Amino acid sequence: MKEARYFFVPDAENQTELPTDEAMHAMRVLRLKSGDELFLMDGVGNYFRAQVTVAATHHCYYEILEKLPQQPQWKGHLHLGIGPTKMMDRMEWMMEKATEIGIDEVTFLNCKFSERRLVKLVRLDKIVTAAVKQSHKAWKPQVNEMVHFAQFIQQPRQGRKYICHCYEEIPRTLLFDELRKPSDTEDVTVLVGPEGDFSIDEVRKAVEAGWISASLGESRLRTETAGLSAVMMMQLAKE
Repeated sequence: MKEARYFFVPDAENQTELPTDEAMHAMRVLRLKSGDELFLMDGVGNYFRAQVTVAATHHCYYEILEKLPQQPQWKGHLHLGIGPTKMMDRMEWMMEKATEIGIDEVTFLNCKFSERRLVKLVRLDKIVTAAVKQSHKAWKPQVNEMVHFAQFIQQPRQGRKYICHCYEEIPRTLLFDELRKPSDTEDVTVLVGPEGDFSIDEVRKAVEAGWISASLGESRLRTETAGLSAVMMMQLAKE
């Protein structure tokens, strides 16, 4: 039995042709031809079983044979806010793995100790899209532009919200223990600081704004490791 071939096609139900990058992969790498079966993912909860109708050098047209709505793999909306690292390849790695594990939304934070003030989303979007296909996720995570920390913590937000930090003078509880507590909401937002952590004033302002002070454990983690740990804890707490 042939392995199913998955392609990411936004608004797939209303299209008839694979996007350029996907068409190139289908034609040059997989060498699909007219009549071959493929599966499309629209990134908003649907798979589609489809068939190639026309296979040309730079184009791949299809017709949909069956719509396959998917069920969410976890409860609630999981949102990670994180201060990006100076070296963007570390954030790219984290975004790939977080997508594979399962996350709904990521926002990059401009914090006091941030060494990076600008994030280019085009490359990150390609990495997230590839991870969605590889892990067969029916929903593509939303990746947001960088926002100032002070602005982010004041925005109205549904569900529980936590700020993870390393300051012993501010009482903290283990994030995983907090996430396991019964709650009337499944939505969760977790904040992770940049290299060097949030400033202590930022943590205090977040707590004053209603964020719960939390810890990821005893180990000192790199930013990308801390972000991935937070995503894993959110997922494990949902099981």
